[in-house]
Amino acid sequence: MAETQGKVITCKAAVAWGPKEPLVIQEICVDPPQKMEVRVKILYSSICHTDLGAWTGVNEGERAFPRILGHEAVRIVESVGGVKDVKEGDYVIPTFNGECGECRVCTNGVSNLCERYKVDPMKRLMVNDGGTRFSTTTNKDGGSSQKQRVYHFLNTSTFTEYTVLDSACVVKIDPNAPLKQMSLLSCGVSTGVGAAWNTANVKEGTTTAVFGLGSVGLAAAEGARARGASRIIGVDANASKFEKGVYFLFESF
Repeated sequence: MAETQGKVITCKAAVAWGPKEPLVIQEICVDPPQKMEVRVKILYSSICHTDLGAWTGVNEGERAFPRILGHEAVRIVESVGGVKDVKEGDYVIPTFNGECGECRVCTNGVSNLCERYKVDPMKRLMVNDGGTRFSTTTNKDGGSSQKQRVYHFLNTSTFTEYTVLDSACVVKIDPNAPLKQMSLLSCGVSTGVGAAWNTANVKEGTTTAVFGLGSVGLAAAEGARARGASRIIGVDANASKFEKGVYFLFESF
């Protein structure tokens, strides 16, 4: 990847141009990473309901268009800007809730809502300089236009072949892991497991009830199992989900 380091990369991305408008696959330009930023190549990406909410523009503050959505992915580092934790060729997943490691929240051990990189669906610009690393000279109809910036989403933006994010928002993973599934760790799995481990703090030998057996609920069940729950009860209005639930050691529904 040395041939692209320090240069603008032209690639394809799925760009949202307005609330509920079909995403447009088009060429964009991705700038090199600035200080404490990482530019990565997307290998796999998945979709989450949070992406849908931003696309529909439910909240007025989320209506930043054009924009590249997506926050669950597996990536390989293409280049870095003065970063030591990861290097070119490392496999990483994004985290929309980054940690600077220096603010009062990061250092007190009570919360993970970093003052600088905490999750913020309204956020559309990079922390470093308040700018974007995406731009395009193509409009949504495929015609040429003046260069315009394309906004970021949740510190991540994964619906693109290349993206730039703050180094605080990447986590290195084992390259031998099943990469197609690892993108789910970016949000759904970590949310569910974290709910069991941290929020509920499931104790060994206890009975745990999980409401909603989607990806987050199933991950919560796995987190409860790993914590030693003796019985896991699944609750869902959709009976078709119970069959899958047995694989996660649900004993009753």
